[in-house]
This record gives sequence, structure tokens and C-alpha cells, in this order.
Amino acid sequence: MTSLSPVLKQATPVVVDHAQGSWIHGTDGRSYLDFTTGIGVTSTGHCHPKVVAAAREQVGRIIHAQYTTVMHQPLLALTEKLGEVLPAGLDSVFYANSGSEAVEAAIRLARMATGRPNIVVFQGGFHGRTVAAASLTTAGTKFSAGFAPLMAGVHMSAFPYAYRYGWDETTAVDFALRELDYLLQTRTAPADTAAFLIEPALGDGGYLPTPGTFMDGLRERADRHGIQLIFDEVQAGVGRTGKFWGHQYSSVSPDILVTAKGIASGFPISAIAASTETMSKAWPGSQGGTYGGNAVSAAAGVATLEVVEEEGLVENSRVRGEQLKAGVEEIQERFPVIGDVRGRGLMLGIEFTAEDGSPDARTAAAVQQATTEQELLTLTCGPAGNVVRLIPPLVVTAEEIATGLERFEAAVAVVTEAVTTATGS
Repeated sequence: MTSLSPVLKQATPVVVDHAQGSWIHGTDGRSYLDFTTGIGVTSTGHCHPKVVAAAREQVGRIIHAQYTTVMHQPLLALTEKLGEVLPAGLDSVFYANSGSEAVEAAIRLARMATGRPNIVVFQGGFHGRTVAAASLTTAGTKFSAGFAPLMAGVHMSAFPYAYRYGWDETTAVDFALRELDYLLQTRTAPADTAAFLIEPALGDGGYLPTPGTFMDGLRERADRHGIQLIFDEVQAGVGRTGKFWGHQYSSVSPDILVTAKGIASGFPISAIAASTETMSKAWPGSQGGTYGGNAVSAAAGVATLEVVEEEGLVENSRVRGEQLKAGVEEIQERFPVIGDVRGRGLMLGIEFTAEDGSPDARTAAAVQQATTEQELLTLTCGPAGNVVRLIPPLVVTAEEIATGLERFEAAVAVVTEAVTTATGS
């Protein structure tokens, strides 16, 4: 009997029957509040009527129109719609299928545009699982171990992870920028450096917002040395952080922007955006792909961006995110095992730590499992696996946030009580 690969491990035992909005209804007859959204993908919630209607209509017109062979209308419409929200000057777009593909397209473009070989990434970043993307990923060894050699030309610099260092944010940013300057002096000369690649909020690396002052510092150094600044907005973009793009918490824009996940509410599509001048420096034949810019995915993308605008979902992300964070901070006061609560908008990380300040992955994993029993779906992340992440859809209501908080606290209480009973303390 054929089965799925044994290496694939589900975070929950749930088998979906159907889903709507913020809820997944399982074949077990239970209804689960979904604070995973397919790892930040179903931005407009599950099966938003407008997105469903757009996809259904497109399926009846044409499913696959390979866009370097024939052009299709949904991709033209999506490009126009993206132009309304992209940073000024990023007026040229290339489409692929996944975040990994888009990241690889971005570094390929940066190398071609600059004629330089090296890419600087930042500790804790996640940029994908394909070989080149995994070579750029430092969120954990599980993403890059076991299939060496990795792609050459990648250098890692420090990320301003203030909680890990035990510092305030300013101190952490100053340290990380000094380390970057030192890297440029000792490992990759500016004249050999094609790009800085960073997430405006770390995803798998622990749901850490990138300080705006750090992004400002990257922009200054990129401009000074002629280095391309790439923002990986695969998870942080499309309203997830309470602004349309995660980098908008700084005063700067990227040279190349990467987007995917929430852009089409679950349909696979990704893109990079750059200026026409930069994009024109890509070598002929270096951009393409059989399934990139799929017509059905593009139609869903247009509908998604319309829903985000019409329903004020970026603002809803900000307001509901403040409610969620404040609620978890109240829970933190009652449960000291929660060491840090951080995030912007509906991208919240909850770091569990032991009494000595070390990462407490066991408790985080137990809480994640316990939330499922409370009919709340969550995930873990972070290099040590000690961060529980909450990723509600952008359509989540105040009542659903309140319900999620109740269920999360109940899960933490169950786990901490079990630990207390086991230790007799």
C-alpha cells in the first residue's frame, strides 16, 4: 500500500473535511479555530466567496496558459493590481510558483545586475527549501543539513535578536550593524557582494520583527557600496504585519521585493518585483518556468488583493494583532514559562524559556499539541523549536481572537499543571 513519505510529520492530527473563514472543520466532527492559515497563506480566510468565485470562473475559461508562450488576462490584471501596492519604482514583475523559486530568482537577478557573486543573509532567516534557497536559510540546520555541498557565495551576519542577547533593541541593532561592517571587512568585500537578503520579520527563525532602524542601516550600506537590498516578504507581506508590506515599519524600500504566501489566498503563485532598469539586467532566458504565473492562481490573486482592499484587512490585521498581543501578554503575567511575546499585526511569536533562560522546546511543543485539544490550531518555530506562533487570517474577528486567547491559555494551563504534577513542585 502506497503512503506519504514517513519524513512528513503533521503538526496536528486533524484531517480536514471543509473550511470557511477562520475555521477548519475536521472529519472528526470537531471545529478548529485556525491560527496557522497554512503557514500564513490563507490571508482572506478559508474559501473566501470572492476568491472562490474568481477561481471557479477562471477554471472554466483556461487553466494553464504558459505565460512565455501565450499571455493571459488574469496575469495582466494581477500585475496592474500589484502595481497599486508595490513600493515606488518597483515597476517590473516576474512570476513563479513558490517562495523558494522567487527567492532564487531574486538572487539570480541581483548577481546578474551587479556582476558580483556573494549574498549576505542574516542569522535566523528562512528563505526556502530548494538547494539554493536552503543555502540562504539559517533558521535551523534541518533545512540545510544532509545534502551538502550547498551553494557557494553565501555569508551570514548577525540578526538583532534582542531577547536572545538580553539587550534592548537599540543595543542589539548597533551590535548587528557593527558585525555586518566587520563581515564586509573580513569575509565578503563590498565589491564582491551582490545583495543583502533579509525578512522584514523572521518566519521560521522565531517570528522576530526586524527593527526598522536595522533595515535603515542596511539601506545606507547598500547604497554606499552599490549592493542590492532584497526584502523577502514571502510571509510578512500582504497585510500580515498590520502594514501591507512588513518593511514599511522602516523608512526604506528594497531594490528587489519577494512575495508569495498570502498573495492568492492559498493558490500557488509568487513574484519578485524590481525596477525596470534592474530587471532588464537579467540575462535572456534566465527567467521562466512551466507553471509560473498560473492563470487560476493569478485570478485568485486579483480577487485576494481586492478583498484585502475592500474589507480593510490591513487595518484589521493591525487592530486584531494589538488585541492578540495584549491578550497573550496578560497570559504571560500568569505563566512565567512564557519568556517573550513579540510580533506585529497577526504574526505573533511566543517564546517559551526555562527558569535559567534557556529555550524550553519541550513546553512549547506540549502547548502546541494541547492547543489542538482545545480546538485551536497553532505551530511552533525557532531554531530551538521553543516558539509557538499564532497566524490568524486577516479576516479574523474580535470575538475569534478572544476565543483563541481563551483556548491558548487553557492549553498553557494544562501543560504547566502537568509539569507541576510530574515534578511535585
